[in-house]
Amino acid sequence: MATPSPRDENVYMAKLTEQVERYEEMVKFMENDASAIPSPDELSVKKHNLLSVAYKNIIGARRASWRIVFSIEQKEEGHGNADHDAVILQYKSKIEAELSEVCTGILKLFDKNLVPTARNGDTKVVLSENEGRLP
Repeated sequence: MATPSPRDENVYMAKLTEQVERYEEMVKFMENDASAIPSPDELSVKKHNLLSVAYKNIIGARRASWRIVFSIEQKEEGHGNADHDAVILQYKSKIEAELSEVCTGILKLFDKNLVPTARNGDTKVVLSENEGRLP
């Protein structure tokens, strides 16, 4: 039996991590795969979908966390507890920083690896649309 290539192994691990809902790890495997694209190749539709699922779940979870913290912040306003207000604001900032980091990561991957290897107009349009969807 032939040993799978590192790229095949990355895709397999991405599928496995998706099934167990470990999306941060899924992103790493798909980033490894995308970074290994030889210059004339482009990301397949299947691999693009895996990458998209991973990032959507990571971003979605952080956006949901931000909305909850924002809601708590709104409820706490006017209660006069400056300590709680400061903690909430600090935690909301932490979530915002994580969200920014994730978005920056995918944008770098697009700019450095995915867009330069896109060969046809349809692929470039899909990549550009996905870039535009980032918060």
